Amino acid sequence: MSQITGRIHSVESFGALDGPGIRYVLFFQGCALRCRYCHNPDTWDYDGGKEITVNEVLAQISRYKHFISGGGVTFSGGEPLLQPEFLHALIKGCKQRELHTAIDTSGSASLAQCQEILLANDLLMLDIKSPDTEKCKALTGQGNENAFAFLDFCEWYKKSVWIRHVLVPGITLVEEDLEMLAQRLKAYDCIERVELLPYHKMGDFKYTELKMKNELENTPEPTNEELAMAEKIFISHGLIDAGEA
Repeated sequence: MSQITGRIHSVESFGALDGPGIRYVLFFQGCALRCRYCHNPDTWDYDGGKEITVNEVLAQISRYKHFISGGGVTFSGGEPLLQPEFLHALIKGCKQRELHTAIDTSGSASLAQCQEILLANDLLMLDIKSPDTEKCKALTGQGNENAFAFLDFCEWYKKSVWIRHVLVPGITLVEEDLEMLAQRLKAYDCIERVELLPYHKMGDFKYTELKMKNELENTPEPTNEELAMAEKIFISHGLIDAGEA
């Protein structure tokens, strides 16, 4: 297990936005989706990033154990579940060190290959791209069936889930779609939290550096009024606490 290798893009040693508490965030290299609003297109290439062993990663994490003991480790990306053997070994190593683990995923991988990983993991941070599978396909290149299969699995096994949904004006920040998503999500007891993430332009420069077309170059960030509309929908379905919005 210790010599299993994987490819990582980068790390954040004191992350405060990727799960509960202060966390060590490991960004995996490689992603099968091509989200039009992605702010990390530099993580897409499977051959990019840095190859590293499980032992090397765990040694780095152990250096921060004192600081993240009240939080844990988050595996993000890219798509961490596309390196299942590497990810599973890292989770086992974190469990041996009594560290909470979270996987930040789009649920685009094969559930059949990921079940043992999900059972060993503490928290799934599931990014639902769109409640409509055809719109999801147009937005990312893949439908949403896998993502909801992951959610169904967590519901069955009572595994904790945080839902993440990026709000892009005119694309995902659409009242009817948000209502549809809230209606679907309120049926799940495993969902502990819903995070509505405003689309931002901070990753636009990466498209220029990579000489890639930025399809949302002219798309604005959401207004406060648009964000309030979205929050109101999820509050009305009991998915967001009005005091936290």
